[in-house]
Formats: sequence, C-alpha cells, structure tokens
Amino acid sequence: MTRLTQTLLTAGLLLTATTAAAHPGHAEGGFTSGLLHPMLGLDHLLAMAAIGFWSVRQSTVLKNATPAFVIGGMILGATLAWGGLSLPGAETGITVSVLLAGILIATLAKLPTAIGGTLVGAFMVCHGFAHGAEMPAGAGLVSYLAGFSIATLGITFAGRGLGTLMLRADNRVTRALGGTVAVAGAYLAAA
Repeated sequence: MTRLTQTLLTAGLLLTATTAAAHPGHAEGGFTSGLLHPMLGLDHLLAMAAIGFWSVRQSTVLKNATPAFVIGGMILGATLAWGGLSLPGAETGITVSVLLAGILIATLAKLPTAIGGTLVGAFMVCHGFAHGAEMPAGAGLVSYLAGFSIATLGITFAGRGLGTLMLRADNRVTRALGGTVAVAGAYLAAA
C-alpha cells in the first residue's frame, strides 16, 4: 500500500466514523461484524490510528513491536470478555487511550520500550474487552476475532503510514494533530 493510499484511507476512516460508547448494530455475521466494529466507533478508530502514528517516533524495538502489543492486548481483552470476566472501567480506559495517545503525539513523547509497550497493551486490553463483549449473538468466535484483528492492524498500520509521512513535515503539524486527537478524547470522556 502506498503512503498516499494509507493517508487517504486514514482520512476517509476518520471522516466517516461515528461516536461510539459501545456501538452495537453492525451487520450480523462474525467476520463482517468483527471487521466493522473497530471502524464504526470514533473511540476505537482514533486510538488505534493514533497509537500507530505515535509508534513511528519510538525506538526501533518499540516501533516494530507495537503491532504485536496492539493485537496481543486486543485478543487478551476479548478473551477476558468471552471468559465471562469483568473489566471495570474498560470504557474509561478506551476514552483515556484516545486522550493520552493524542497527548503523546502532541508532545512528541518518546517512552522506554517497557513503559510504551505496557501502556499500548493495557489500552488495547480495554478495546479488546469491548470488542469481545459486543460480539453479536450467533457470530462465530474465530471469524469475529479474525475480522476485528484485521481491522485493528489495518487501522494501526494506516496510522503508522500517516506518522511516517509526518516525519518529513513541520513538527507543529504533528503537534496540532495530536492536540486534535486529545481534544476528541476529552470530548468522548465527557460525553
């Protein structure tokens, strides 16, 4: 995928996303539901894209490991939900992930790998828990998991593509973009 295509895909997804605070109502069917779930909620979409965007300025180890932290956290969170466990504060964790990801981008923050990886993994556990808890009745677990895993990685890599392009831009543009994401996170937290 070219960088221009990634950028346009990211912009299109951001423009068509709707607000979500547990957003059921996508098409029945495991794979399709799983694929659409991360894309139909502004909270999920912004967090995953922002984490991908932020990761390009991190150490090589953290940058390369971020997709594994993202998908690992998502699967762990979904497994907790499917196992009938409770995760108090999952929705708060989701909105805080958007807010904090925006702040990390706006401040051009670089975190040690252990801290950054733990933070990404913890946020994605919250997102994965929501995805798992909102799996439609009758959806196949494996197909639903495959759908949201593909969507999650696609959004994360689209964010990375945009972040890579922004490495050549003035840092003020990146900071403004991060500030916009943080404001969206604050709005979602207040809503």
